[in-house]
Amino acid sequence: MAAHVLDQPSRERGASPRAGAVLRPLTRRQIADRLEELGEVYTHCSAGGDEARACFQRRLLTAVRHPGFALLLAQNTDPVGLAYGFPVRAEGCAGDGIGAYLPAGLYQLAAKGRLFAIPETVVPPEAYRQYQGRDWNLARRLQKRLLDDHDAALGVTLVRRDDTGTLDALRSWGWRCVPPSGTAGQPPALCRALVLSP
Repeated sequence: MAAHVLDQPSRERGASPRAGAVLRPLTRRQIADRLEELGEVYTHCSAGGDEARACFQRRLLTAVRHPGFALLLAQNTDPVGLAYGFPVRAEGCAGDGIGAYLPAGLYQLAAKGRLFAIPETVVPPEAYRQYQGRDWNLARRLQKRLLDDHDAALGVTLVRRDDTGTLDALRSWGWRCVPPSGTAGQPPALCRALVLSP
């Protein structure tokens, strides 16, 4: 009797990345209870130190105060990534923060509650380098789920003009730059706004 040799699975034929991480929302209370753990996820994904983790935790605690705030945690056996956001409120659009960078045409979406800010997507380095254009890329999954869960017509985020690495990653995940707001003759804004369709 001849022995049958099974084909060795190739990298492409391995487990589907779609099944890799479960995305689940955390409540504000769960975020407060797991703040240290969320800081560790940030540190692991960004390779930052204690100061970077503390800054992330402060940003998160500020963002959680926004009405409609939501955070999705990606988890295998351990947490591997997260993304959070909140609806952009029409009354704040023309003022400070994200609204100051948006063209006036997006204010209508904010007035209808259909514009959703995603200030941070925290994913492992491979999500920046591998399969960025695939729907199952972890960053894409987190961002799309946030937009779908909130019936958003567009996601919006800001990136510093000098942060070309983040800008390149966002573009590879489907984000598009929007024309800067303001008038000619003003100095270039510190950040640029990008939008993402669900």
